[in-house]
Amino acid sequence: MIPEFADPAAPSLPLWLVRSGDAGPLLPPGLGAPAESWARAQGFAGKPGQICLLPSAEGALAGALFGLGAADRPPGRERFPLARAAEALPAGNWRLENLPEGFDAGRAALGWLFAQYRFDRYKAAEPARARLVCPKGAEPRRLLALASGEYLARDLINTPASDMGPEELEEAARALAARHGATVEVTRGAGLLEANFPMIHAVGRAGAQEPRLIDLRFPGSGPRLTLVGKGVCFDTGGLDIKPPSSMALMKKDMGGAANVLGLAETMASLGLTRGLSLRVLIPAVENAISANAFRPGDILTSRKGLTVEINNTDAEGRLVLADALALAAEESPALLISMATLTGAARVALGPELPPFFCDDDATAAAIQSAGMAAADPVWRLPFWEPYETMIEPGIADLDNAPSGGFAGAITAALFLRRFAAGAGRYAHFDIYGWQPSAAPGRPKGGTGQGMRALLDALPELLA
Repeated sequence: MIPEFADPAAPSLPLWLVRSGDAGPLLPPGLGAPAESWARAQGFAGKPGQICLLPSAEGALAGALFGLGAADRPPGRERFPLARAAEALPAGNWRLENLPEGFDAGRAALGWLFAQYRFDRYKAAEPARARLVCPKGAEPRRLLALASGEYLARDLINTPASDMGPEELEEAARALAARHGATVEVTRGAGLLEANFPMIHAVGRAGAQEPRLIDLRFPGSGPRLTLVGKGVCFDTGGLDIKPPSSMALMKKDMGGAANVLGLAETMASLGLTRGLSLRVLIPAVENAISANAFRPGDILTSRKGLTVEINNTDAEGRLVLADALALAAEESPALLISMATLTGAARVALGPELPPFFCDDDATAAAIQSAGMAAADPVWRLPFWEPYETMIEPGIADLDNAPSGGFAGAITAALFLRRFAAGAGRYAHFDIYGWQPSAAPGRPKGGTGQGMRALLDALPELLA
């Protein structure tokens, strides 16, 4: 589906925003005593998320009230509080009739757009939704670009592996490239060995579809920015097979690829790629089980020449990312970013909606974390803790893909990837979840973008 605002020239109903706890009348001036009495009779008090529909004298729908809570309510309790209105109001066009002092119209409108998203590929047509007239002070072009990138990421993650294998992920990348004039090169199957991407080939060779490396370049000139996204379209765990409970959501294991494509969609829609040299790399594979699947105990040689001992075939994401990062680093980009649904340890540490990221450069890390908080896209820095380097160094190879012991799994995975990013000016790795486990305002259950807006808003400072 396509995000959209209501036509400002079309008829629309007013949505009044109401604070709670204020002395005097509950409702804004102009609504009158009957509306005040009606609202109080319905129990409306301006509490966060409360909605009260207002009737006209003829009994038709005349508008609605929406509660914002007290003016001193702690920020951050909900990222997109107005999204509740988008989800609950009757279908039709709505406009914000009053904006309280300090109200963030842009975030409100973005939350509304996010709340309109529905993954309807496998359903009959969804009923009409409540649409918002873009409020004054908001930038509709930017908001629609942000929503388009988010919708793309959600769609890709939500699509089951039966319809989103490496081939279909390539098709999605090609469609994005066609929309924005980017070029695409794809290395597949045995060609991966010829082009020296042995670990991408090893992980994906057991899949029904050929493994591949998707390489997009966008027109533009300026500082080199390279985005690398993990594209494991389904992860059985390989020969170290996952239990059913752990395999249930593995269609989302290409969430890193979905996020970098969503970020590229937004950047290109806003014309930001023209001032950069933007490259997007996606190793797209399925970690499947077959007679030719890679095995525990195998030693793989990477594109960089480092050897890797396989102690768990379910730690495959870092292997395919390693070859892609090595390729990216060969161009010495000013900024190299990887995004991946990589470790359960990251979820244990920070939960599903606060993804950690790793970066050696303090200024870069501060800019990303600050931008994420301001954009309602929070991320949290964890360290490349160098004393743990010995944990990823086995006895018979250069690196271990799955250190034993169970400690610091997100950090050791990030340290593993950093070995292959050497050569980039700055490197940051995001260990995202890519999934909203339960519905929240503006964030329906299912695939979700994480870190995209944080990076987008930080880029002017990062690549100045």
